[in-house]
Amino acid sequence: MKKKILAICGSTRTRSANLLIINHVARLLSTDAQFEFYNELDILPHFNPDLDKERAPEIVEDLRQKIRKADGILICTPEYVFSLPGALKNAIEWCVSTTIFSEKPVALITASASGVIAHESLQLVLKTIYADIRKETQLLIQGAKGKISSEGEITDALTAQQLKDLADNFLIHLNEKNR
Repeated sequence: MKKKILAICGSTRTRSANLLIINHVARLLSTDAQFEFYNELDILPHFNPDLDKERAPEIVEDLRQKIRKADGILICTPEYVFSLPGALKNAIEWCVSTTIFSEKPVALITASASGVIAHESLQLVLKTIYADIRKETQLLIQGAKGKISSEGEITDALTAQQLKDLADNFLIHLNEKNR
């Protein structure tokens, strides 16, 4: 049975390099995984604990349900001004009061000009909410725009191999987790 992966792109741009990378990983895993793309980061309400007392807003509950149902989560994000994109951080903040990320396999790709600080920050956030991230399922792609064509083809051989390795390792992780 195919693994269910929820893909979350930290960029809200229509044709972002991050979305093209997610599509590339989805193609690499197409025989073994079914991808659902979360496309509502930009319309989630700002996190407000007062709105999360008994039942969060419907759009937030929908996000949480998608995370619950997924066997694993793939996050690919840029770095904005040496930080996580606000929309991605906001989505994660809506999950802090739950345990839906606890022990959930997560693959993390940060693809940006530098990306170092955002990558480290997201690692810390995910560890704090007990997501199951492994070294083998994380990748920092620096200078991302120069390594992918506008059609989504990975033009850098090393990056292509690193993405294949990440995809293979994520599938292994998912299979181990769901035994």
